[in-house]
Amino acid sequence: MTLEDFLAGLIGGNLVILLLAAFIILSVMLGVRIVPQSEKHVVERFGRLRSVLGPGINIIVPFLDKVAHRISVLERQLPNASQDAITADNVLVQVETSVFYRILEPEKTVYRIRDVDGAIATTVAGIVRAEIGKMELDEVQSNRAQLIGTIKSSVADAVDGWGIEVTRAEVLDVNLDQQTRDAMLQQLNAERARRAQVTEAEGKKRAVELHADAELYAAEQAAKARRVTAEAEAYATQVVAQAIAEHGIEAAQYQVALKQVEALTKVGEGQGKQTIIVPAHALDAFTDAFRMLKGRG
Repeated sequence: MTLEDFLAGLIGGNLVILLLAAFIILSVMLGVRIVPQSEKHVVERFGRLRSVLGPGINIIVPFLDKVAHRISVLERQLPNASQDAITADNVLVQVETSVFYRILEPEKTVYRIRDVDGAIATTVAGIVRAEIGKMELDEVQSNRAQLIGTIKSSVADAVDGWGIEVTRAEVLDVNLDQQTRDAMLQQLNAERARRAQVTEAEGKKRAVELHADAELYAAEQAAKARRVTAEAEAYATQVVAQAIAEHGIEAAQYQVALKQVEALTKVGEGQGKQTIIVPAHALDAFTDAFRMLKGRG
């Protein structure tokens, strides 16, 4: 064997080894797939779904399997959309919405829907119109949280077959046309005027009620005073009757005479009383009182 034949054989053997090594390296590169945490890879074999690769290191059959779709599983936000809707009381409103979603089953998203964003936006628009059509304008304004919950639930049911989870649906704004705004402003002003009139009427009514309560209280107090006076007179009568029963008529006459004397004394004590006119029988009252006092002593 000549040197030339030896070198040719050596080169030919090394070439085969090099080709074999290159084939092995290429097979490893094609067969090993590293999937990021934020993605899922859809693998096809001869155009058909083979598997879905999750995050981490995955092994596929090189030259037979290929990664056909790389799908992000991060949460996505659709562009804010605005659509017209008519309420149950025939008011035209413009509703601005925003939807957040994420892909859970990429094989369904890839093979069942072409434009997922457009499909979700169309679905949301139809559901918003349908739900607002069931509500009056006041309900749309006051029950926005309930409306959002209903929209989210309806959208989630509609896109369930696409392997999508609707994480949040928001009604950002409900706008009215200028004519409707003017009518609502007039209604608001009328309601404010009505409330002011009601408040004023209630104030007058309350004033009348308080005045009546005051008069009733005064009447009750006068009645109580008359009752106390009557009770005092009845008590005095009872005392006189008891004195008559215990000491006879003279004791009663003595008490009466003393009262007459006390009354005349108070008349004399008044300011500016220079002259006192005493009835004739008043002198008899003094005489009887002194006589009875002397007799009791």
